[in-house]
Amino acid sequence: MQAPKRRTEPRRRSGASPLPRWAWAVIGAGAVAVVAVVAALAFGGGSSGTNDASVAKAMTSAGCTYRAVRPKPPKKNQLNYHADVPKLTTPTKGLWSTFPPSAGAHYGAWAVWGFWRQPVNPRQVVHNEEHGGVVIWWGPQVPSSTVDKLEAFYQEKPEGMFGTPIAGLGKKIALTAWTGDPAKYYRDGNYGIGHVAVCSSFDEQAFATFRDAFRGKGPEGIPLASDAPGSGPQ
Repeated sequence: MQAPKRRTEPRRRSGASPLPRWAWAVIGAGAVAVVAVVAALAFGGGSSGTNDASVAKAMTSAGCTYRAVRPKPPKKNQLNYHADVPKLTTPTKGLWSTFPPSAGAHYGAWAVWGFWRQPVNPRQVVHNEEHGGVVIWWGPQVPSSTVDKLEAFYQEKPEGMFGTPIAGLGKKIALTAWTGDPAKYYRDGNYGIGHVAVCSSFDEQAFATFRDAFRGKGPEGIPLASDAPGSGPQ
């Protein structure tokens, strides 16, 4: 290690004075606040108020509804959502806090990643959300031409994306995601946040805002590389 070099302080100009101590305190507090915001965005699992606000604005501007909702906690085992869905035929009444489901109880094996024209069991799809997936859902009355647009959107960034029709959504289209801090998941009642937007039509800009805010930020911290199309449980 080198010894510190001596440095001569430059003379202050006549009439100039250093900032008072209180000013430096204000500047320091501001820097701390900026660091806190950056840390919240980096480690908050995509569920920060900033993300929610930008997504809510984009979705409502597109004529959609948007909600960020806490999932219902596990019923049988507070450290294992799988225990609530032991079978792919387990009744789903009372399991989820939103429709389509955005977080909560799910089957132990997730669905193979992809865009599916036939319905995929939502008990599995919620597991994909836990891994950081953004799910595109549509009702049986959505025109095939619109589904084609949804698939084209999916193909833009397919990692961590999932598409499936679902009964009960009618003419609507929905986006869901589950975000959370992996370091806090299942601890002290922390089960992350579910995000759901329901739309009457496809708006690429609004859908991209939702996708980019929440994709890959699931409560388990699974990297997007593990959510590639065609991959599934080992």
